[in-house]
Amino acid sequence: MPKRIGLISLVVVCSLWSMPKAADAQALVPHTLQLDTAKLERQGLSLAQEAAQLAQFQQYEMAMPRARLASQLAPKSDKVWFLLGGLYLQTKEIDSAIAALKKAQSLNPKNGDVLFALGSANFQQKKYQVAASYFQEGLKLKPNNPEGLFDLGNAYYMLGRFPDAIAQYNQAVTQDKKFWPAINNIGLIKYEQGDIPGAIQQWQAAIAIDKQAAEPLLALAVALYNKGDRQQGLAMGETAIRIDDRYADLEFLKENLWGDRLLADAKKFLELPRIQATLQQRGESTLSPMPQPTQ
Repeated sequence: MPKRIGLISLVVVCSLWSMPKAADAQALVPHTLQLDTAKLERQGLSLAQEAAQLAQFQQYEMAMPRARLASQLAPKSDKVWFLLGGLYLQTKEIDSAIAALKKAQSLNPKNGDVLFALGSANFQQKKYQVAASYFQEGLKLKPNNPEGLFDLGNAYYMLGRFPDAIAQYNQAVTQDKKFWPAINNIGLIKYEQGDIPGAIQQWQAAIAIDKQAAEPLLALAVALYNKGDRQQGLAMGETAIRIDDRYADLEFLKENLWGDRLLADAKKFLELPRIQATLQQRGESTLSPMPQPTQ
C-alpha cells in the first residue's frame, strides 16, 4: 500500500461542513465594515467546503484555487489552512504545505492532525528525525491514533531504529486489528534482518486481512519464490500485478520503504519471463479499445 502522505482525513473534511458561521456585526462597531468582513469569511468557509468536497473525489486541481482563496477570505480558520496544507501535500508542493500547516498550527496548537501532517511533509523531504518529532507530538494529543503510530513507525524505520519501529507498528495494530499496512511493514523489517520465515508470517497475516492488498502479496511472492516455492510464488506475483501493476516498478517499491535486500530479490523476480508476460498482458489490456456496441 502506498504509504500515507498526509491525506486529508474525512474527519477534517466533515468538520468543514460544520464550521460555525462568522458572527454578525455588533451594534457598537462600524456596522458596514464588520458586515463586509463577516460576509467575506462566510464566503471563504463556503469555498473551503467546496474544496473539501472536491478533495474527497481527488479533484485537487479544482480544489486548490478554492482553498487558496478561502485562506485569504477566512485567514483565522485553522481548518482552512489545514485543508490547504493537505492539498499542497497531495500535489507534492511540500514547502507550501509546510507553510500552510504551520499557519494552521499557530492558530490551533492542539490539533493533532496538523502535527501528523507536518510529520508527513517532513518525511517526504527525508527529514526523518524532524518527522518523528512531529509524530511524537501529535501522539501526545491523540495517543491511540493508528495512522499516527504507523507514521512514527515509518520514521523510526528510516532512521534504522528497527525495534522502535516494530513497537509502533504493533501498537497501531493493537488500536486497529485490521490495519494491515503496519503488519506488512514488520515483514519488511524482518526480511531485511534475514528473518525470512518471520517476514512470510507477517505478509500472510496481512493478506488474511485484505486479500486484495497487492503489496504483501508481491512481497510474499518474492519470498516464496526465493525459498523454492516457485509455482506458488509466481502465481501470487501475477495476482499482485493484476491488482496493482505499480508494484512492478522498483522505484515505487522503494518509495513504499522496501529495503535493499527485498528490492534486489524483487528485481530478479520481476524480470522472470512469466512475470514479464503478465505485465505485457496487463499493458495490452489497458491500451486495448473498448468494444463497440453492435448495431
